[in-house]
Amino acid sequence: MSNFDENNWINRRKTYKSKLTVDYFFDGIIHQDIKIISSAITLIESDLESDQLIARQLLDKCLLFSGKSFRIGITGVPGVGKSTFIEAIGLEYISKGKKVAVLSIDPSSTSTNGSILGDKTRMENLSKSKNAFIRPTSSGNQLGGIAKHTKETLLICEAAGFDIILIETVGVGQSETMVYEMSDFFLLLMLAGAGDELQGIKRGIIELADSIIITKADCENILQARKAVNSYKNALHLFPLKNNFWNPVVTMYSYLNMKSIQKVINIIDSFFENQEMILSKRKHQERFWVYQYLKDLIMNDINLLSKNKEFKVLKMLDKGEINSFEAAKIFYKTIKQNEKN
Repeated sequence: MSNFDENNWINRRKTYKSKLTVDYFFDGIIHQDIKIISSAITLIESDLESDQLIARQLLDKCLLFSGKSFRIGITGVPGVGKSTFIEAIGLEYISKGKKVAVLSIDPSSTSTNGSILGDKTRMENLSKSKNAFIRPTSSGNQLGGIAKHTKETLLICEAAGFDIILIETVGVGQSETMVYEMSDFFLLLMLAGAGDELQGIKRGIIELADSIIITKADCENILQARKAVNSYKNALHLFPLKNNFWNPVVTMYSYLNMKSIQKVINIIDSFFENQEMILSKRKHQERFWVYQYLKDLIMNDINLLSKNKEFKVLKMLDKGEINSFEAAKIFYKTIKQNEKN
């Protein structure tokens, strides 16, 4: 996937002498070294304070090289064919000379946080391409269909020069809205004849979609798929427009039909023709993430306090001496007191 002198980069990399510094990671990202890109993402996902220090400096440097990719969020219930769809779309963009990164979020166990992370096997053809990068990540205890550091991973991929970034969510329900706040184009995959058509009446994830794609529209499913397309088109009329620049598009797709794949590509490309809309959306998203990160910082403080043996709020809660609201107030007062000290 590189457009640079690989031998020159290999020699340059040796000068770091295995020191995992900010410059080592940044140079590797800029020179599109897949191994270093993967290591940089692992660094960002680490909870170690020493790793986080380097990660914050690295993200500051990468930020100057980000913002030029198409950010496409893709969600849908399990079994809708997300991986097959992403592979087809990814390979089509690669055939047009684009570089594609896939950030795939796998559901994790609620007890162990373990995850299968099997997207490289599900997207076998895409993973073999030198112009593709697939990064599976466990969702952990993060809600909203993404992993804790998906947004930072996205910035790393942009700095590495990927033109298209596909963010595949967990796909476990209508709470998958967090990915909307880091995507330019939000794509919802739906199955025909699965009893979901009437769900278009409900507010939630459907009203956020920039496009709804009815998958597996082939063979005996074509008639049902056409019926589903009409149902969703009618349902979308019940929702107010998100902006004045784009009307959500509903269409069918089959990985057996190249014309349907190309049609989806054309829809996406049409959306990205309006840069004013993209810039406006990204400004809104950055404000959203300020408050998300603020919540994380506050929760980190609370977690540190709860580990303090002298702090007995949780024990009081367990004994029924206080309720959860009172416990939260005590935590808050303790944080404020620590700030004064």
